Amino acid sequence: MSDILERLADVVEARKGGDADASYVSRLFARGEDAILKKIGEEATETVMAAKDGDKLRIVGETADLWFHCLIMLAHYGLRPTDVLYELRRREGISGIDEKAARTESSRVEAERK
Repeated sequence: MSDILERLADVVEARKGGDADASYVSRLFARGEDAILKKIGEEATETVMAAKDGDKLRIVGETADLWFHCLIMLAHYGLRPTDVLYELRRREGISGIDEKAARTESSRVEAERK
């Protein structure tokens, strides 16, 4: 199933420098980082609202919108879905509590270096 994410990422990448009048994705890229991030916030909020309503079809639709906009954000930063999938694979089998504690410790050590 991750192949659909890669295909969509290819489409997003192809539209990165395209005609903003002809492509929604191109328009978001043209408007810049703030527009992309604002759109993710909007989609995340809509996803939460759908979940709060318990509307399964809307949850799926809003999650699809959120994931799509996350693909745009990833492309903006030169990242691919595989980068996220590798991170999920790295975390597989690690307790969420332990993983979060490791990130917190890593952040603390990094801050002390500065």
